[in-house]
Order: sequence, then structure tokens, then C-alpha cells
Amino acid sequence: MIDNLEAALMYIKELEIENKALREELDSYKSRNHAGRKKHDDTWLASYNDFVLKYEGGMTIMEIVAQGNISRRTAYRYKSYYEQVSKN
Repeated sequence: MIDNLEAALMYIKELEIENKALREELDSYKSRNHAGRKKHDDTWLASYNDFVLKYEGGMTIMEIVAQGNISRRTAYRYKSYYEQVSKN
């Protein structure tokens, strides 16, 4: 318990030091590079939209894959997502 002004000022100083350390730790977490596939980022969206144009244009999955821009697994993942979005 804080009894006087001097103790309160010391406590505030301790809290400011702790706050600074926590902010530095938070900044280090924010700046980390998170591994793995980034779902629905700009690159993904551009690739998906390219797939949709070709798929709606009448190309088969294997024809799209043969162009070499995406893998077969990715094409089927896009197709699944496309069908899910089309239902809604």
C-alpha cells in the first residue's frame, strides 16, 4: 500500500520501466516473420482471381495446371473455395 507521495512516485517509476519492457517485447512479436502460407493475402488473391477467370472461361483444372502457374493441389484448393463461395 502506498502511504506517501514519495512511495507513489517510486511505484510509478517502476511501472513505467515495466511498461517500457513490455512494449519492447510486444514490438518484437509484431515484427516476427510468421511462417507458412498466408491465407488470402494479395498474392493469393491475384492467383485465385486468375484461376477463376480461366475456370469460368471453360478451361479444365488440368489445362490450368499445365500452364504452370499453380500446382494441381492449389488448383483443387481454389476450385473448392470457388464452389464454396458460389453457394453463398
